[in-house]
Parts: sequence; C-alpha cells; structure tokens
Amino acid sequence: QVQLAESGGGLVQAGGSLRLSCAASGRTFGSYVMGWFRQAPGKERELVAYITRSGDVTNYLDSVKGRFTISKDNAGNTVYLQMNSLKPEDTAVYYCAATLRGSSWDRGSWGHGTQVTVSS
Repeated sequence: QVQLAESGGGLVQAGGSLRLSCAASGRTFGSYVMGWFRQAPGKERELVAYITRSGDVTNYLDSVKGRFTISKDNAGNTVYLQMNSLKPEDTAVYYCAATLRGSSWDRGSWGHGTQVTVSS
C-alpha cells in the first residue's frame, strides 16, 4: 500500500484560502484514486473530493463545489486540495486517502490528517 502524509492545514479567517498537500510514497501512485475526506467534532467523516488515476475526472461534495479544487501530480506523487472562500463550517481534520479503482476507501491507505480551522 501507499504511505500518505498531509500538510498545509492551519488557522485561517473566513473567506481565506489554504492549500493542502498529500505526499505519497511508492512507485505506483498513479494507480490510485485519490481523495480528501474531513471529519468535524461530533460529525461523520465525509468525502470532500476525489480524483481519478489519470486526473481527468473529479468529484466534489456539494457544499464545497466552486470553492475547492483537487488536483494531482503523478510525477511528484502528490495530491492537492486548494480551498478558497473558506467558511467556519469547513473546520475539520482533513485526511488524504488512496484506493484502487473499484475498491472501497476503507480498504485503502490513509494519512494521519491535518487540522483546518476557519474562524468567523
């Protein structure tokens, strides 16, 4: 399995931006569907965005459409989540995940998470 490490979280005011990065180890990075999840205190984990192996298909949680952008650099083994126009309700721990096509996220690889806090 691929090893994942997130970075880029922090504290930002509402309306601000952050870019999360997820560095992956392993030479098979391009074989994985990559996703960003988040979990706020007392809430279920939710899939924020994912990107296919080739990077040509992306999908987003309705509440972040138009504000967040997922992208990947297969050569650099990195996936990004650009977050603009942040809102206090975006506050959560954000996790990077990787799964093989057709497999569930729970059977994939996960990072340890990075905290994003948006102040009002």
